[in-house]
Order: sequence, then structure tokens, then C-alpha cells
Amino acid sequence: MRMFNAITHSQIYVLDQDEALDFYVGKLGLEVNSDIDLGVMRWLTVNVPGCPERQILLEKPGGPMMSEETAQQVRELVTKGATGGTLIFSTDDCRKTYETLLARGVEFTEEPTDRPYGIDCAFRDPFGNHIRFTQPKA
Repeated sequence: MRMFNAITHSQIYVLDQDEALDFYVGKLGLEVNSDIDLGVMRWLTVNVPGCPERQILLEKPGGPMMSEETAQQVRELVTKGATGGTLIFSTDDCRKTYETLLARGVEFTEEPTDRPYGIDCAFRDPFGNHIRFTQPKA
């Protein structure tokens, strides 16, 4: 018997959830899964269209999980790209996806490159989180 059945949510820190929506939905083409005001925080998740079983929580550093002092330290680390927040997407055509996102204003840190496992490239979101997408080798 397995203890777990799936990974349903991954979390990354963002500094502004409305700006995150503009980026992740407006530029990357993800869809909003949930946007709920919980009073103490905004529960905001997105997913790849048609894949609601795997969501990304776009979380703003702060309460109730941490003190304001800690939240400020986390915000500074997010800005530096040092929180370890990383997302990796798959795509059927890395170069075409790269061109589409480049035209939408996404700033890349690595252009599409042939690797032993396929073709991939990298960029950062507006907050410093590392994002890659890969066209797996056939």
C-alpha cells in the first residue's frame, strides 16, 4: 500500500499576486485554478490548462506562516532568486515556445539548448524564481 497517491500542489513565493497572475496567466498561458480570500492570506493557484490535478500555489511571504521580520527576509531572498523556487515545464516544441514567450516580453536567462535529455531553456519570473521548460528527447 502506498502512503501517498500524487503531488497536488507545489509552492513558490511571489511578491505581488496580481502581478503574478498577469505573468503566469497572461504571459505563460496557465489558468487560474483557485483564487480564495482566506482572511489571513490569499490562496491563489494556477495550473497548466487541462491539468488541474497539479497546481502551483503563488504565495506571498507573510502571515500566518511567518512573522513580518521573517517575511521581509524571504522577500529579499526572492528578489535575489535565492529561495530555491524552481518550476520546470515540459513542451512539445521548445524553440517555438521560446519564440512565443520572447514575443510576450519574457526575459530569458538561457536560450534553447540541446542537452542529453532534450532541448531546454530558462527564464525568471518577475520576482526572481527560476523557470525552465524542456522538450524531452524522443
